[in-house]
Amino acid sequence: MTATALAIRHVPFEDLGLLGPLLEGRGYRCSYLDAGVDPLTPDAVLEPDVLVVLGGAVGVYDTGTYPFLDAERNAIAARLRAGLPVLGVCLGAQLIADALGAEVRSTGRKEIGYAPVSLTAEGRSSVLAPLESVPVLHWHGDEFAIPAGAARLAETPGFPNQAFSLGSQVLGLQFHLEADHTRIEQWLVGHAHELATAGVDPNRIRRDAATFGPALAEAGRAVFFAWLDGLRPASDR
Repeated sequence: MTATALAIRHVPFEDLGLLGPLLEGRGYRCSYLDAGVDPLTPDAVLEPDVLVVLGGAVGVYDTGTYPFLDAERNAIAARLRAGLPVLGVCLGAQLIADALGAEVRSTGRKEIGYAPVSLTAEGRSSVLAPLESVPVLHWHGDEFAIPAGAARLAETPGFPNQAFSLGSQVLGLQFHLEADHTRIEQWLVGHAHELATAGVDPNRIRRDAATFGPALAEAGRAVFFAWLDGLRPASDR
């Protein structure tokens, strides 16, 4: 049977990016559920072999304004309880942390652009090892606490919790490894208001994407390959 990967997407251009072809090359059939449009139910997210929860411009605490977040959190929680593989990126990682009972909050500041993360001791022996000294793409203002029982894998000076893992099945990344640097213009246009409000020069991100993007793409693929390789076979779950 063909393996399946489902991505929950919050913003059209924040898709699987580099991860899509990688998954397809590993034999996965990829599909999307669009948050706020498609029903986000436990049954929908329990079926695929891999679930990827992507980024977005809302906060996990914005349930009064964006009610779909409650259903999304409940669906993710059901998959986590089942011990099934989940990868979260930015908002996706925050939703995983929230579903696991960890605090997610607004910091009142932004971390946007290419910059390295510092790996913790656990991070250096984890699937994130290929990121040592490689600038990654940051694009967030919220932060998560590390869920109980999870390993803290990476940090930056302003955001001490940049990544976590829970066993081999769950990986949460505050930063974007999936973003395709050759499509950075979509991000710059789609987030133009946020960039202007934060005083971030799009030209700097554009230049850094050209400079750091190819090496980050290579490191990101290595991270995703390592994570996929470490997943327990379906027969063992």
